[in-house]
Amino acid sequence: MKKWLQKIFVVSVAFLTFGVINPNHEIWNNFEDDLKPNRLQEPSANDISSAIQLDTLLYEENSSLAQSLKGAAKTQSYIKFGPRIAEKIGDEFEARIFPKIEEAIDMTLARLDDDKIQYLMITENPSGDYAERIFNIRERGSRVDLIRFHVRTENRPNEGFYYNFHYHTKEDNFAVHYNLGEIYWSKDTPPKWLA
Repeated sequence: MKKWLQKIFVVSVAFLTFGVINPNHEIWNNFEDDLKPNRLQEPSANDISSAIQLDTLLYEENSSLAQSLKGAAKTQSYIKFGPRIAEKIGDEFEARIFPKIEEAIDMTLARLDDDKIQYLMITENPSGDYAERIFNIRERGSRVDLIRFHVRTENRPNEGFYYNFHYHTKEDNFAVHYNLGEIYWSKDTPPKWLA
């Protein structure tokens, strides 16, 4: 459309001046250059500053989301434990296991694009009885799990009961156990989850 407008303008000037004014090609070249984006233009200080501010904003948003996910992870863990189990293993969980859960969450987020991170969520309602699921981190729209955190109750003869904390990832189709650590319960049978 701009070419069409330019041609009409040239014809109009030629017609109105009856050939007295010769078209200067330099004018038209500059006119065309103004229409083309300048690809070789150096970024200005404002462009660089804006890019840095945008990166900082994205980092802060992702960092805030990571903190929200970690906070929700801790909440879901304590819901899973219930008051009886939490009272006995809470301190050891906070000192040894939860920092590893945070690392696993950070590693998962580091592998994702910034635009995908904002659409993550933590599942609620951990499984009860003796089932393993604590929580999953999944994509909100597709509801596809990216990482699953579990705790398994193990009865070792002559030793007693242990809680084995581990996680699974989507990358290996949730087949591999990534160990987070163990916490000893006692020789007595532990209560069911959520009790």
